Amino acid sequence: MAAAEAAVAELAALLAPGAGPAAQAGAAEAALALSGSEEGRRLLAGRPEALAALLELAAGPGPASGPSPASGPSPAAARAALRCLVNVSAEPAARGPLLAGLPALLALLPAGPACGLLANLCRERAAAARVLRGLRESGAGLEPLLRALGEPRPPPQLGPLLCNLSQLPEGRRGLLDRSRCSLQRLLPFTQDSGSVVHRRGVVGALRNCCFEYEDHEWLLSEDVDILPFLLLPLAGPEELPEDEMERLPVDLQYLPQDKQREEEPDIRKMLVEAIMLLTATQAGRRSVREKGTYLILRELHRWEQEPEVLAACEKLIQVLIGDEPGPGMENLLEVKVPEEVERELQRLDREEEERWGRGQEEPAR
Repeated sequence: MAAAEAAVAELAALLAPGAGPAAQAGAAEAALALSGSEEGRRLLAGRPEALAALLELAAGPGPASGPSPASGPSPAAARAALRCLVNVSAEPAARGPLLAGLPALLALLPAGPACGLLANLCRERAAAARVLRGLRESGAGLEPLLRALGEPRPPPQLGPLLCNLSQLPEGRRGLLDRSRCSLQRLLPFTQDSGSVVHRRGVVGALRNCCFEYEDHEWLLSEDVDILPFLLLPLAGPEELPEDEMERLPVDLQYLPQDKQREEEPDIRKMLVEAIMLLTATQAGRRSVREKGTYLILRELHRWEQEPEVLAACEKLIQVLIGDEPGPGMENLLEVKVPEEVERELQRLDREEEERWGRGQEEPAR
């Protein structure tokens, strides 16, 4: 262990600008290889000076000072350093040193590796708050990230970053900025076949935004029309009777026979959860019901095999077909559930998960 730590200390010295471009390039590749193992990531995370040197190398020379392109670090070395930092950023010990270099990281956006690094850091709410503050202080806010959504191939890591930033109210407000049509830029990616990582992040961000019930009316209006974008990945090729088909939004009518549902169970679950959140208010429930949501969920429930998705689907169906809540409970997100009731509901959820688990383990007869 002591030998390994000594080797990492030597590596940190070779990453420093004074070591020269060739030494830096070799050290960056060595650090990248080291970050491929759990032990290597832990060793690097415990060396703030190594992280600082890697970050400086990844950022490249400043515009007004530093080595010229002929004598400075090569682009390949900068890429290796940044990829190494992406790997190491998953380690809790690395978060503090990396956040200390936040301005340099933000300057690398919206490149994919930089998005991935910040997405790792923003898993914790405190780190997400610092990143949002840094974006705001830069004057650009979320705009560089949202602009990247318009690229022919947006970086896959962009979705997870937006998802993690949207766990905070400030992040959700940025995505719900009506003047910039921010949220509308996310909607097409609920069916992004190019990257499951990006698609998962975008759906997570949309679900988080649905916690803001004050925006539900706007989200369900023609200005955004979020519901078809949430329902279409849940829809299959089933043929419905004509009277039922006419109740659906136009985009969900007469789907082709080869229509596939979202293949990832966790994404299907988040889509159902987002719709569930949209039913928190009386007006939201009415709008979701009127657009034939129950019909899509009914067919999904018949097809679905994953217990957690089935449970989420059943809860939403109960809201759609059940009676309206009594006076004072019209907004389900504002209802305060007594602690003993919440504990009982959690107990029932655990029992339900265990029951499903036993059912999956039973051999077929």
